[in-house]
Amino acid sequence: MRNALAFGVCCALCACSLAPPWRQPDLPVAGTFEGPDVIRPGGDRLATEIGWEDFFGDPQLKYLIAEALERNRDLAASVARIEQARALYRIQNAQRLPQVNAGASATRTRTPLGAVDPEFADSNTSLQFNQYNVQVAVTSFELDFWGRVANLAESARRSYLATVEAQHAFRLSLISNVAATYYAIRAGEEGIALAERTVTSREYALEVAKLRLDAGVTSKVDYEQAAILVTQAETQLADLRRTTGEQRNQLTILVGGPLEGPLPEGRSIEDPGQFGELDAGLPSSLLTNRPDIQHAEQQLRAADANIGAARADFFPRIALTANYGYVSSELSDLFVPAKQMWTLAGAISLPIFDAGQRRAQLGFAQAQRDELVANYQRTVQTAFSEVSDALIGRQRYKEQIAAQEEAVVAQKRLAETAELRYLNGISIYLEVVDAQRNLFAAEQQLIVLRATALQNGVSLYIALGGGRDATVGDHGKPADSGN
Repeated sequence: MRNALAFGVCCALCACSLAPPWRQPDLPVAGTFEGPDVIRPGGDRLATEIGWEDFFGDPQLKYLIAEALERNRDLAASVARIEQARALYRIQNAQRLPQVNAGASATRTRTPLGAVDPEFADSNTSLQFNQYNVQVAVTSFELDFWGRVANLAESARRSYLATVEAQHAFRLSLISNVAATYYAIRAGEEGIALAERTVTSREYALEVAKLRLDAGVTSKVDYEQAAILVTQAETQLADLRRTTGEQRNQLTILVGGPLEGPLPEGRSIEDPGQFGELDAGLPSSLLTNRPDIQHAEQQLRAADANIGAARADFFPRIALTANYGYVSSELSDLFVPAKQMWTLAGAISLPIFDAGQRRAQLGFAQAQRDELVANYQRTVQTAFSEVSDALIGRQRYKEQIAAQEEAVVAQKRLAETAELRYLNGISIYLEVVDAQRNLFAAEQQLIVLRATALQNGVSLYIALGGGRDATVGDHGKPADSGN
């Protein structure tokens, strides 16, 4: 009996698989990032070789990212989903092996003798006997010749791995969102400081205009135009305070709640030490470096395993039941060879007619795989597009910032000239108003461009698969055979 059970287990573990072999879908993308608008300057380090702690140079930003990775509620939920998927995989994988139960019982029975033989109906005699039972049983074990149970376990394993990759993808997204929000706040703070200085200088100019008006040196129109400049700066200042406050609230949510104690000192968005240049690497490396692509691939592999399980349903199922133990009326001689008992039974079920149910299940599994193929291809396209866009942005933002810096210098000279022309009576005050308004707008635009360029640099780092920490969420991760 034991040899037969062992043979059945070996057959189940060595079962064939009806799942389609893994083939990577065609990739509807170019073989290179280069294009007419993609310029890849500088950078000799790959994003995947740099941890986020080493990539970011701002101490305050690094502190905020660390807090977010520790306290963010959505990230905690994604870790819990990993534990759920791992438990489901273990449950499904356990069905590949026999479920062995052990049991023991002891009974004492008393039966009136008259109930056994009518001749002793009036007798007060009774029969008493004991029974002791110890056994080990396999209640039901499917001999998985066609790989149905193995493919269901493989599907659960791939779903677990997909959940791990989804957690990695969310983690990178969290890092990116914290950095982008932080740079938006820094830009807002610098914009507020600029607006406050502008309001102060324009209020002083308004006081001078009032004195000139009272002295009859200037007109009422010039005074009103000076007042308009003040209100415009105040309006911009109020808007910057509003948007920056909203960004701070968003950052509080991202880091998981209010932070206690003073934060490390941050760096200006003009500081060149925020982070360095990156080498884009080979486009093919995205397939293994991007967790969203790996997530889509694991889902696709799970669909292949589901197809194998659906195909196996067309073949007979063979179940094995076994029982081995000892039965005796005396406890003292329970474990002797003469008291052994065992049973071994097999059952087979062969599908004959189910009104097309199994065929429909196979069709559903195949259609689900077709959907996941399209999803995988779309994910790859999105990844390539994000990298290409960030590479384009890296170069074009540099050019735009350089041009904007020159524009600010030119606007400053123009504002100074307009002021001198007005004081010398060569031009009207409207020329001064236009020059100062354009200078303020140019300075604010330069701040926004610098912050946007930093955000684009973070996007490139994340798009190339940087910031991934393989230790997060991988505890107890089943090995990936790659089959």
